[in-house]
Amino acid sequence: MFLRSLSSALPQRAWTQSECWQSLRRSSVMGTLKPRSRLLLEKVLCGNNGIDTRYFATDCLESLFTRPAQALNESFEREATTLAAQALRKALAKADLGEVDALFICTCTGYLCPGLTSHVAEALELPASTYLVDVTGAGCGAALPTLRAACNYLKAHPTHRAAIIAVEICSSAFYVSDDPGVLISLCLFGDGAAAIVLDGEDVRRSELHFSNFNTLHQPEHREKVRFVNRDGKLCNQLHRAVPEVAAATVHQLYQNHNRSSDHVICHAGGRDVLAAIHARLPQHKMAEAHEVLLQCGNMSSPSVFFALERSLARDNAPPFWLTSFGAGFACHSCTLSGPS
Repeated sequence: MFLRSLSSALPQRAWTQSECWQSLRRSSVMGTLKPRSRLLLEKVLCGNNGIDTRYFATDCLESLFTRPAQALNESFEREATTLAAQALRKALAKADLGEVDALFICTCTGYLCPGLTSHVAEALELPASTYLVDVTGAGCGAALPTLRAACNYLKAHPTHRAAIIAVEICSSAFYVSDDPGVLISLCLFGDGAAAIVLDGEDVRRSELHFSNFNTLHQPEHREKVRFVNRDGKLCNQLHRAVPEVAAATVHQLYQNHNRSSDHVICHAGGRDVLAAIHARLPQHKMAEAHEVLLQCGNMSSPSVFFALERSLARDNAPPFWLTSFGAGFACHSCTLSGPS
């Protein structure tokens, strides 16, 4: 299906990793951690972990580490709606459109029923006939399967337009404990949203189109990266083997793709994840993924669209091979091609 526009949105405030460490030091939560855990946080946040800044939907960073479950849920409903609507407004304005026929939203950092599509459709005053689809539970890799679902919708309705939003309020899923994986997650994730508008037909003769969707899922690695529920809160379970698992699955999908000249647009999972993927695909530097990680941290599902937006802004020539991965363990890919 044909790319009409792509826009992203971030919360107003950003914090450096050093500022995150100072906020943690001032927080009462530090008194609940073992000395070894405090040393780990300081080492990651004050060292070279590939991240300079992260954005959070709050005015008080210290409060993120001590909020009760209900406050986290309320924060997600409020901030995810605001950020998703902001991203879609920008994408619609860029496309010179006021509405779409279908809206697909993916997220994993909170749960709403009805889902975020209901809230965003109301915020943007979309017609009551707009087809709404919420994708949950796909984790960091969710953007591409959501894009695939939208493309399948447009194949059935080629005269329609569809929007996809990937939005995560990772700060509403912060959990603090002495588990090393939980602590590393606390140092990596940030908030963000990205929206894509698609045409079922190439009405603008842009000829930028998505195709060649693929997925690889490995339930045997499910426990290595997933959300679990602790004390009524979401808690990210992260195993040290994730970088190699991610690299192996990305490499397997890339071999199936069999077009080594395509520019690789990758989910910014983390410094070690990107290093492991680069070791498998040494011809690809994945500069956009590194830049997104540096400036925004790991935003989960929107990250791959942030990287694509940067690549398009630099007039890099398609085709692009996009890949995202995460909970499941699942890995996804597709191609964005230009004029043949």
